[in-house]
Amino acid sequence: MDRFASAVEQGQAIGAGKLCPVDLTEAYLEAAAGAPDVYARLTPKRARAEAMAARSRAKNGTRRGLLDGVSLSWKDLFDSAGVATEAGSRLLEGRIPEEDAEVLSRATLAGSVCLGKTHMTELAFSGLGVNPMTATPPNAIHPELAPGGSSSGAAVSVKLGLAAGAIGSDTGGSVRIPSAWNDLVGLKTTHGRVSARGVVPLCRRFDTVGPLARTVADCAALLALIEGGKAADLRGADLKGARLLVLEGLPFDAAREAPVRGFEAAVDRLARAGARIERRALPMVKPAMDLSGILFAPEAYGIWKDVIEAAPAKMYPLILERFRSGAAALAANYIAAWEALNAYRAAYLAETAEYDAVLVPTAPILPPDAKRLLTDPAYFAAENLLALRNTRIGNIFGLCALTLPTGEPMCGISLMAAPMAEERLLRLGVAAEAALG
Repeated sequence: MDRFASAVEQGQAIGAGKLCPVDLTEAYLEAAAGAPDVYARLTPKRARAEAMAARSRAKNGTRRGLLDGVSLSWKDLFDSAGVATEAGSRLLEGRIPEEDAEVLSRATLAGSVCLGKTHMTELAFSGLGVNPMTATPPNAIHPELAPGGSSSGAAVSVKLGLAAGAIGSDTGGSVRIPSAWNDLVGLKTTHGRVSARGVVPLCRRFDTVGPLARTVADCAALLALIEGGKAADLRGADLKGARLLVLEGLPFDAAREAPVRGFEAAVDRLARAGARIERRALPMVKPAMDLSGILFAPEAYGIWKDVIEAAPAKMYPLILERFRSGAAALAANYIAAWEALNAYRAAYLAETAEYDAVLVPTAPILPPDAKRLLTDPAYFAAENLLALRNTRIGNIFGLCALTLPTGEPMCGISLMAAPMAEERLLRLGVAAEAALG
């Protein structure tokens, strides 16, 4: 079995005595060391110790779970004891936590192997994945293109066979964009479902933790791993009779040809597998999305303003500008926006209660040229807003969401479901995955 097998397949092979965790970890460490700009830092001493312990458990029949001995990468905003956690920012250079983030601690107790920390967008505040202040991972499909962010290295590590799975974060699309642009599966969890203790924040009221992986089954297993719970039962999942709503209107505004083509082809395959497809716009979507400016940047700047203004020259100017755009927000307007959003959320859930999921193209654009993004500020700003537009719907309405590859390179289809409905969404997702081939 090679480094490109799914996390679940690797876990099953370890359990059957067909795969050695130590050999597997060494293969990942060697491959990762030869792939620049994906990992911010590897943790070989920790990885080898964890792999040897997993090997012993596999031999004596005391494995702690399906992913015991499976090697994972961690976005560089999850605290790791004694190892720098810098969130892709020179502002946090040399920041060394004393203990692991709660999700990393849970995953370690369940036997997974921590390979290291992956590169990311600066302080997680961009969906493009380019970071001239630290490093920009190459898009795994076309290296000259942006990898997607902010969990850029997380996605690339999985697609290039440098980890069996990855754990990232998603505030406005940061799991789903890089997953879509690297032809992976990505799960945005419901806000508050997975612990954020020990995770470097961007916007605490929107930050979520979730997996990037090769398959829906991997995402289900990884969610259980970081929650310390039981994975969703995916057996017998079927699309027959599932009611799916294609969200018309905003998700298709200014959308490019390839993402729409991939999305429509995917919707057609879901219909042929037995899903009932309906199409309409929802009136609360645009006014709720129009609140984004007052909701995201003011909170992000409020969290980071003292650190930023102590050394603003350490930031990439376009990311600095995004943070500072929240400086002038009035507290009264911020509170009023949350009051309005809570009403829009209630209206959305009432309007979509009859559907199993709402469908949108994960991103309305293909990954842009990475070099041009760093030399053309107007291009950076426009592409970043478009890249995050569709995924942000899930964050604004507090949903869980799953992106799947459509078969059109670097184009995903997203299934959005009600808050805390991850198990139902994953069952729907594995059926959709089978239909999409």
